[in-house]
Amino acid sequence: MNFPADLKYTKDHEWVRIEGDVATIGITDFAQGELGDIVFVEIETKGQTLDAHTVFGTVEAVKTVSDLYMPLTGTILEVNDALANDPASVNNDPYNGGWMIKVQLAAGADLSHLMDAAAYQASL
Repeated sequence: MNFPADLKYTKDHEWVRIEGDVATIGITDFAQGELGDIVFVEIETKGQTLDAHTVFGTVEAVKTVSDLYMPLTGTILEVNDALANDPASVNNDPYNGGWMIKVQLAAGADLSHLMDAAAYQASL
């Protein structure tokens, strides 16, 4: 499995790429592998400010539907619209083409619970 060292991770299997005060978020290679073939991604929270650990959307695989959790507090700026036509990109390229949302970090957002790649891998 692939766990890029430049990302942060959550116990809920989301990854976070922080660039300035914007975070790009998706699900990990481990999560997509556990879900299987992803057939639909639903995110209807664009423009909303959500607290950490709040559901921001769902991902549907052939056998199950899973909630997607905000790893940090912030406002959803952008949703990856390409997932509507190609949800399998989450399986094929979870850290690049399969990203899900971009979030404006809230002032003072707590990032202390995010794990580095080694800690995330050790938690599996």
